[in-house]
Amino acid sequence: MITLQNESTRLELLPELGGGIASWVALNSGQPLLQSPVDNKHTPYSWGKLACFPLVPWSNRIGQGGYETAQGWLHLSCFQEDEPYPIHGTAWHQPWEVAARSAQEALLRLVSQTPYAYRAEQRIILAGDSLVVELSVEHLDQHPAWYGLGLHPFFPRWENTRLQACAEAVWFEENQRLPRVERAIEGDWRFADGNALPKALIDHAFSGWDGSFLISQPDAGYQLECSATNARFFVLYTPPGKDFFCFEPVSHPINAHHLEGRPGLRLLQRNQKLDMRMVMKYRAL
Repeated sequence: MITLQNESTRLELLPELGGGIASWVALNSGQPLLQSPVDNKHTPYSWGKLACFPLVPWSNRIGQGGYETAQGWLHLSCFQEDEPYPIHGTAWHQPWEVAARSAQEALLRLVSQTPYAYRAEQRIILAGDSLVVELSVEHLDQHPAWYGLGLHPFFPRWENTRLQACAEAVWFEENQRLPRVERAIEGDWRFADGNALPKALIDHAFSGWDGSFLISQPDAGYQLECSATNARFFVLYTPPGKDFFCFEPVSHPINAHHLEGRPGLRLLQRNQKLDMRMVMKYRAL
């Protein structure tokens, strides 16, 4: 465990567990700003069960167990027991190394050969009242490959939690949780005005996003003013009856490798890079 701390917040990192953030807490109140989806008093942290982890070299699910490339079919393994699809890339279940660190900043690095050769870096910074996460990837393989990026934070969910995020459309699946159709946003799935989260499940990608979002937590006395760059989409996950939800800034929709035009994905040649940045500013109410 690596701890970063300044006058406002404290953050714990587990580099060897997928380069993930274990917790982020406000010092003045002790309230969690990010939280793991497991009760770590009784259950240990595990792959993907962290407060935030990186999505490299793609986000969310890919259907058919892989996708077609110029070199033929690329088979992808499933690493999550309860998930029938390859999901969230390959960086989240590999150990990252600590390349540099200080009291308020850490640089994590991963050199991977799966599913092709790439180098990923995360720079995690406590800057005043803000948490900054900078994620980048460099393609190292001799053959070009498709890339996407994302971050997967878990936020506490209380009775009066509110989300504000402006998007234009949402992707709906035809079957088996893989989207095919983009439709206008309706009803309580519209969060432009800072709405409460619905009690029903949402596990969908939203498009036409402006990159900003606001999470209000009046029950805990704070809000998070957030933004992301190079992320035109977000995935919202609201599991019913749970004390958390996920708002994931991503560069492409779910199953983009099988959608027409592969929206949001980038075909990188050797030594080309892709990056994104998320900033979350803590403000006490």
